[in-house]
Amino acid sequence: QVQLIESGGGTVQTGGSLTLSCAISGETSRSYAMAWFRQAPGKEREFVAAISWIGGRTITADTVKGRFTISRDDAKDTLSLQMDSLKREDTATYYCAASSQFGQVLPVRTDQEYNYWGQGTQVIVSS
Repeated sequence: QVQLIESGGGTVQTGGSLTLSCAISGETSRSYAMAWFRQAPGKEREFVAAISWIGGRTITADTVKGRFTISRDDAKDTLSLQMDSLKREDTATYYCAASSQFGQVLPVRTDQEYNYWGQGTQVIVSS
């Protein structure tokens, strides 16, 4: 079993920056493909960014490309999401996810491929 705990959410003005973190605990003796998803009020959950299990390859949604950066520190069992140039439409609850079966070499963006989820951290971008 793996537990994921997100932190770093908050309220920020348009154009500002935030860094989200996801602490991984439990069965950390192995590696996992990791990702960030988000869900805005009244909308479906959407993919934000993912990083592969091996090699640290990353993919990013077009809506955040060039503004958000996903990274991982396996020594510290931590996943991060650096968010710059934030827009009001980035307002959402952000979820950390881990996959024990997919994303070994190429990161995956479908939520069904992730079997561990955090509780989420809220990000509000105000004008």
